[in-house]
Amino acid sequence: MENQLTKKPNENKGNPPKTWLVESILVTLFCCLPFGVVAIVNSSKVESHFYAGNIEASERASRNAKIWVMWSFFPALAFWVLYLLLMVTGVVAALSI
Repeated sequence: MENQLTKKPNENKGNPPKTWLVESILVTLFCCLPFGVVAIVNSSKVESHFYAGNIEASERASRNAKIWVMWSFFPALAFWVLYLLLMVTGVVAALSI
């Protein structure tokens, strides 16, 4: 019989959910600092919950990290598209005078 202390947690459960850590760091640097920091905090919890045996908390942290990454990325993308559109409109209007 195998000793329970030598057995690693979740060794038969597969891989942990996606951590979103790289995406969290990128949106923190390039998009929105406050939302990115929240995404980093949630993404750092994914593997620690998983290897502690709390699969549900790991999946919840992964979902939350994804949500915060998206809330950081898409508004920043919309801002830059709108900014570019207004700049192009301004240049066209200035050239047509």
